[in-house]
Amino acid sequence: MENNQKVGKAAGAVGGMTLISRLLGFIRDLVIAMQFGATAAADAFFVAFRIPNVQRKILGEGAVTAAFIPVFLEIRNQKGEQEAWKMTANLFNILLTLLVTSSLALVLLAPFVIMVFAPGFIETPDKFDLTVLLTQWMAPYLLFIGLAVFCMGILNTHNVFALPALTPALLNICMIGGALLISPQLKEPILGLAFGVLAGGMLQFAVQFPEVLRRGFRFTASIQWKSAEVIKIGKLMIPVIFGLAVYELNMLVDTLLASMLDEGSISYLYYGNRLVQLPLGVFGVAVGVAILPMLSGQAANKEFSEMIKTIAFGIRFILFITIPATVGLILLRFPIVNTLWERGEFSRLTTEGTAIALLYYSMGLCAFCGIKVIAPAFYSLQDTKTPAKVGVYSMILNIILNLILMGPLQHGGLALATSIAALFNVVLLIHFLRKRLGLMGGRKILSSMIKLFVASAIMGAVVYFFNDAFFDPSASLELKIMILSADIGIGISLYALLSRFIQNEELVFLVELARKRGKQTPA
Repeated sequence: MENNQKVGKAAGAVGGMTLISRLLGFIRDLVIAMQFGATAAADAFFVAFRIPNVQRKILGEGAVTAAFIPVFLEIRNQKGEQEAWKMTANLFNILLTLLVTSSLALVLLAPFVIMVFAPGFIETPDKFDLTVLLTQWMAPYLLFIGLAVFCMGILNTHNVFALPALTPALLNICMIGGALLISPQLKEPILGLAFGVLAGGMLQFAVQFPEVLRRGFRFTASIQWKSAEVIKIGKLMIPVIFGLAVYELNMLVDTLLASMLDEGSISYLYYGNRLVQLPLGVFGVAVGVAILPMLSGQAANKEFSEMIKTIAFGIRFILFITIPATVGLILLRFPIVNTLWERGEFSRLTTEGTAIALLYYSMGLCAFCGIKVIAPAFYSLQDTKTPAKVGVYSMILNIILNLILMGPLQHGGLALATSIAALFNVVLLIHFLRKRLGLMGGRKILSSMIKLFVASAIMGAVVYFFNDAFFDPSASLELKIMILSADIGIGISLYALLSRFIQNEELVFLVELARKRGKQTPA
């Protein structure tokens, strides 16, 4: 129970900070759209920002933490704290050298990089030159975001989660400030956004590093490239990077296929996916980040029975959140899209197309979040190859399903293929994990799922009829927000009451955790 409480507290901290960051990201997008619209300058910025953003996704969403945390905890348990910090200092120097080199290379080779990322810009010299300039200004972001992610891995091993999870919000704040305060003062206003990106990267590292020093990190003047621990971490990182690269390739294939469908299909998928990413980031990623250090410590101590309990708890906990969230997104898909975006150039047709994408993406929400919870179990066992292999199998299935479903379901078929492939991914991961660790409490998980589906179905029926009676898509924005908020409030309250009635363990756990936290707060 104590381990579950640690995971719950950590997940709550990460989820809360992630929610703040996602909301600020939404505001950031609105500000950029308001200031720059769909101009050539905006196109240049999005292409230039895509390059460091890909690195952020690869490093920040698993590669560094998946490789570093298990090895750090293993060394600390076997050789002591001092040796673990010695390895960390050596790895920091290596990472710093690689990041400085890559940043300088991007500055010097920016024109050639843009030829690869946006070959269509070559025919428009002004647009091409602006994209190169923006890329050169944002190149140091590679350095700072790489160091920031490394700091996040260090702090997570010491059960510090809230601060690292909050840092992406700093990037959004700086970009908003750059667009509103700096851009109007410049001859080339879009450079204000680039300055905001650079400042955001610096802040993400700067706010974490003092805490890293307080935890025990100290610089060393030497670099040992052939250190056994460094080689081990490098070998663990490669499959994770490959797996994330496969995901990016998968998204590219989806975009290419969507471009063959009716106009607007790419946009429908983008907006629908963004809505699913909110609960995925707040809950799925949060539990995944929180559970990895716990599992890594248990694996280092050979406490495999405790690992099984922690994994089973993580699965039940994420299902407790995502099953009702799935029902809510499916039933309220049209009111959500209509309220958030239907204005200006975002027409009723776009709302309906986005709602279809959201419907099929929502079907995979439990699987998307489940992957974030189960993959860390393999990372904690220092097995990064299995999730990468499963990712490749899932990508192949996704492409096949895309080709089969895009005909009858159009862009909805592409979204459904993604959801089915994610379900295949999570089932395969559970299969391989069960072969490695043994039984994982499947009966208890199944029993909990059935109860949650019943409670969510009743909740969904009530919310559906309430929304059908009161929501008017042509009403004022204020009234639509009020009705949609009432939908969500009624759904959460009813789901909590039903969960209490069926004596759901996860609700009892959350209530108990809240009580303990409330008692600790005054002290």
